[in-house]
Amino acid sequence: MSAWPITYDDILRARERLRPHLAPTPLFSHPTLDTAVGRGIRVLVKHENFQPTGAFKVRNGLAALSALDTETRRRGVVAATRGNHGLGVAWAGGRLGVPVTVCVPRGNNPEKNAAVRALGARLLEEGRDYDESVTVAERLVRDEGLHIVHSTNDPNVVAGAATLTLEMLEEAPQIDALVYSIGGGSQAVGGLTVVRERRPGISVIGVQATGASAIHDAWHAGHPLSKPSASTFADGLATRNTYELTFGALQAGLADFVAVSDGAIAEALRLLLTTTHTLVEGAGAAGLAGLLARTDALAGKTVGIVLSGANLDAVTLGRVLAREI
Repeated sequence: MSAWPITYDDILRARERLRPHLAPTPLFSHPTLDTAVGRGIRVLVKHENFQPTGAFKVRNGLAALSALDTETRRRGVVAATRGNHGLGVAWAGGRLGVPVTVCVPRGNNPEKNAAVRALGARLLEEGRDYDESVTVAERLVRDEGLHIVHSTNDPNVVAGAATLTLEMLEEAPQIDALVYSIGGGSQAVGGLTVVRERRPGISVIGVQATGASAIHDAWHAGHPLSKPSASTFADGLATRNTYELTFGALQAGLADFVAVSDGAIAEALRLLLTTTHTLVEGAGAAGLAGLLARTDALAGKTVGIVLSGANLDAVTLGRVLAREI
């Protein structure tokens, strides 16, 4: 597998497919956030939490489904998710008339489950975590002839994710560094592909949770590895494997990869609430947590981060605000 699973032209084609359905999201500077971060760092915030499903994953789902042929669309698609990927695929399915089945693990965020059903998708709750839900989805491919839209191992998904970075660099070519949270790596690998074409000098940093650090640990070890579990309140980061399509590009392209605690992610989430006054879930706050862990290296720079998504459930939000995380 090539380290670069998509091309810049793939991204441009994905953007054209997305253009009739999704408007570019805002890229805002929040002066109070800059003050809180300190060290002369200017933070540019890509507000993917303003997407129709509250997360950048709607780009991924729409890019993947819009590339399918008529017969595949007729049969329908299946996706495994902790929430936002499934929401993105379900939204795209409704938009394009494609039947969607979404597989989630048992005990998944009930608010995300309800949102998937409200978008008209069939929801199956089975397996102990995301990775086991992927196995359920693969079973439905065999048994029902559905087409799987993997959250990471799909070139069209990665190309869709890349469109957010393309928007960022078109609007703010002065960006010196980008910090991405990484669950499977679609956002970061899409971003790396844009950076290679548009601004090769930009430093790209990845962030994972210490309780779900398989890709972080593999990057530092120099080879793929798996973990027996993934434990973090940031469910968008709760993966325990590396992924064939993205790991090589992460190895080749990331300048740094940091693991941050759930406490650090929760602190970043609270800071974003008070400085941007918009809601973001743990996985979306991890980029800021990673930036805060690297302020010495990023001093004086303009740094882009992505807020995605806005689908934090009320119980977890209460725990974050009560400083129980």
